[in-house]
Amino acid sequence: MKKRTYRAVDVKRVDVERLNQELAEQRIVVGVDVGKQVFVGCLKGEQGQVYRTIKWRSPGETRLFVELLKGLVNCPLEVAMEPSGSYGDPLRHLLWAKGIPVYRVSAKRSHDATEVYDGVPSSHDAKSAAIIAKLHQDGASELWPLREQGQRDLRALVKRMDLFHKQFHDSLNHLEGHMARYWPELGEYLDFTRVTFLSLIQEFAGPEQVAAQGDRAAQFMRSVGGRFLQSKKIQEVIGSSRETTGVHMTPEEAESLRLLAEHTLYLYRALQKAKRKMETVGQEQASVQAMSPTLGKATAAVLVAEGGDPRQYDSARQWVKTFGLNLKERSSGKHMGRRRITKRGSGRARKWLFLAALRLARLDPVVRAWYQRKVSRDGNIKMKAVVAVMRKYVKALWHVAKGNPFDSTRLFDTKRLGIGAT
Repeated sequence: MKKRTYRAVDVKRVDVERLNQELAEQRIVVGVDVGKQVFVGCLKGEQGQVYRTIKWRSPGETRLFVELLKGLVNCPLEVAMEPSGSYGDPLRHLLWAKGIPVYRVSAKRSHDATEVYDGVPSSHDAKSAAIIAKLHQDGASELWPLREQGQRDLRALVKRMDLFHKQFHDSLNHLEGHMARYWPELGEYLDFTRVTFLSLIQEFAGPEQVAAQGDRAAQFMRSVGGRFLQSKKIQEVIGSSRETTGVHMTPEEAESLRLLAEHTLYLYRALQKAKRKMETVGQEQASVQAMSPTLGKATAAVLVAEGGDPRQYDSARQWVKTFGLNLKERSSGKHMGRRRITKRGSGRARKWLFLAALRLARLDPVVRAWYQRKVSRDGNIKMKAVVAVMRKYVKALWHVAKGNPFDSTRLFDTKRLGIGAT
């Protein structure tokens, strides 16, 4: 490599007219290294030569860099970036608005190419930008278009639901710990995840107030629980409040517990509201509609929000790879490594797929037979069997999204399983 290969010039000092003359109608790739404040762009020609390495501060000088690229009128431009969180999103949106296509390069690929690129294992912004441009020129990238409004809304709702879900369960765990100290018997009669329990603690705080106001507490539980809450269970709750072995609560402890229950109840209702809205918005997507009868409205919405529309993928294997369910192997010589999933895709989507696969293995007789056979064959390793079901399920869902009915008998050899095709 030449001396000062990675020297970067400030965006304000770039002579656009001179740069236009140097480029001379070549196809130019701009590799961009995204940082929190400082960005670096590397302009590479068709033969791999670096014409300029430009640095600028974000967000103040981002528009200036985009205008600089737009001023390069003598050459077609393509920009390649890594999906580095959300810091690069304003630049990406500005580039598409100016008609400059943006391509995505895997961060793992650019990391692995660090020493291959120049024989030195060092890594810095200017070198990263050059590597990204080189990887794009080698075809190791994919077009990175902007999401449509419907997909953006759906993904925002999925993230909102996930946020409330995490906060709700964190708060519920704290509340359950307090109940173990002050009213340990209550969990035998009321489900802690239900509105009746949360509303009861919000209203009465603890067993002392429930015991002191037994008739009012019983009426309150009837009004909240409705016909789903049996009178016998209500009397058992009242009885346990009078005979609890829990620690007597001080006034401030009671108020803290009441506030915690109030906060948990708010999170529960916010979670349910976010989930309902996500399902409603998801039904506006044709692929979500197609998969919902098989997968459920919520899970179908999460998969499309995290992995995109399956109908836009050329094959089922591509959609499997999107969720990090494709396999990797490390073998050498006589050592044969175990094959594992890459986990490169959305962890949130894999969590929902895991639950869907468990449900499928429990309810579908064909899948259940295959699952049980694989568990016994693999030494009772259930997790491995569930992941295998996930992989087959995702492939089937790609076909379902395209309008084909779900048929589990097409996923497995029913003759080998000893069951007839239905």
